[in-house]
Amino acid sequence: MGEASEVLIPVFGILDITGEVVGMWAIVAALALLAFFAGRSLKERPGKLQNVIETGLEYLDNFYSGLLGKEKGRKYFFFLGSMFIFIICANYSGLLPWVGISKYIKAPTSSLSVTAGLGICSFLFIQGSALKAKGKKYFKHFISPIVFMLPLLLLDELIKPVSLSLRLFGNIYGEETVTEQLYEILPIGAPLIMMILSLLFCAIQAIVYTMLVSLYIEEMTEE
Repeated sequence: MGEASEVLIPVFGILDITGEVVGMWAIVAALALLAFFAGRSLKERPGKLQNVIETGLEYLDNFYSGLLGKEKGRKYFFFLGSMFIFIICANYSGLLPWVGISKYIKAPTSSLSVTAGLGICSFLFIQGSALKAKGKKYFKHFISPIVFMLPLLLLDELIKPVSLSLRLFGNIYGEETVTEQLYEILPIGAPLIMMILSLLFCAIQAIVYTMLVSLYIEEMTEE
C-alpha cells in the first residue's frame, strides 16, 4: 500500500485510472444499486433489508444529532452519512480476498490520493456551509480578534483537510503494515486475529473521520 499505485489506463498523465479508482467506482456503483432497489420497494412493514438500512440510518442520525443538535444534524446528514458509508465500505473492501492481491481493484482508502480527495471535499463542504450559515460574517472569522491573525487562521483552515486525509490514510496503512509483519512472524493465527480486529478498526476510522468533520462544521457555523 505504501508503494505507488500502478496505472491501469493512462489519461493524459493527469487523471490516470488505478486499482484504487476502480475500487472506488465499484463501491459507488454497488451503493447506488442498493439504494435504488431498496428505495423502490419501501413498505410500511419493512422487510429484512429495509429494516437493516433504516436501523443503520437511524443510528447515524442520532449520532450526528448528538454532535450537532437535531436541526444541524438533519441539515448536514446527507453529506456526513454519505461520507461515513463510503469510507466504511472502502475500508472493509480491503478485507475481501481478491482486493489488494489483484492490481485491477484495490481498497480506495489505501491510496493517499483518494483520502486527499475526501479531505478536499470535506474542506469545501465545511467552508460552503459556514459561508451559507453566516453570510458576510463568515469572513470576520479570519480577522478575529485582530487582523494580524489572518495568516494563522487561514493556515488553520488549510491544515484541516490535510490532517483528515493523512489521519485516515495513516491509520489504514498502519493497520495493514502491522498485519503483514505479524503474518511474517506468526503466519498461522495472527492474520486471522488482525482481520477480526480490522472489522472494528475500519468502522472506528469512518466514525472518527465524520465526527471530526461534524465538529469542524459546528465550529464554523456557530454564531
